[in-house]
Amino acid sequence: MSTQLAGACGDCCVKTVHHVGEARGSAVEIAGVRTYAVTPAAFGHKLEGHGKGVILYFSDIFNAFYINAQLTMDYFAENGYTVLGIDYLNGESALDVFGVPGKDWKAWVEPHVKRAPEVTKPWLEQVRKRYGACRLVTCSRGRILIRLGGAGNCFGAPFVMNVLAQDWAIAGAFAHPTYLTEDDFKRVRRPLLMLVPGPHWRPSADGDFLFPPESRRRAVDILIEGKMEYSLVLYGGLEHGFATRGDPNVPNQRWGKEHAALSAVAWFDHHGSVNSA
Repeated sequence: MSTQLAGACGDCCVKTVHHVGEARGSAVEIAGVRTYAVTPAAFGHKLEGHGKGVILYFSDIFNAFYINAQLTMDYFAENGYTVLGIDYLNGESALDVFGVPGKDWKAWVEPHVKRAPEVTKPWLEQVRKRYGACRLVTCSRGRILIRLGGAGNCFGAPFVMNVLAQDWAIAGAFAHPTYLTEDDFKRVRRPLLMLVPGPHWRPSADGDFLFPPESRRRAVDILIEGKMEYSLVLYGGLEHGFATRGDPNVPNQRWGKEHAALSAVAWFDHHGSVNSA
């Protein structure tokens, strides 16, 4: 059995601060699964085809239709990407169970750990049929290769890793992962960006217990052994969930959230350009 590097969802996975904004995307159905879809056109961009490319977004346990996730996907679309966020939680959310009398959120999430991969497989197949054609277009950044990439947070990290085990993906990114093993990193075949909380001198800011330093080091060693391109960004003073559930009213948390989104866009921009050469 493969050694676990990122643990199962814990209490840090159900802490959130609701973000404020108006989602620009809409609900569509792909392979019978509700999907949040947003395109550059929602922000007035007139780019050919699907823009710079298509980002497949795998949410945490608050669901792709949680406003925090929608605003994150909207940011990617505003920066030129078509984004598809799968609702692999079947319309449910941690908001439905956390803190609700008589509800056990850990018992609630376990069936989704098993079910989500089952609904994601045909969803990915259908997405590839609709959006997976590779062709070059001209945009403000030059010639960009239209391909699929994956971005995910927390619960969504294993789904990004599954995408990166395929040749058709261009690159992938995750933030504060859960449910990852050594084998997930050994299977990676495309560039990976890891955005994770790091240790800090303040006792109240211990980083991410679910993906601790020793696990990060082992993950990097595996990627190096596999001669894979990667980037690891540590955010000192931030905690698990910072990329989508941090408090925008706290300057350091707001900066971390915004920088994580900016870094993901830059990662996909870079690899789209590199692979179009």
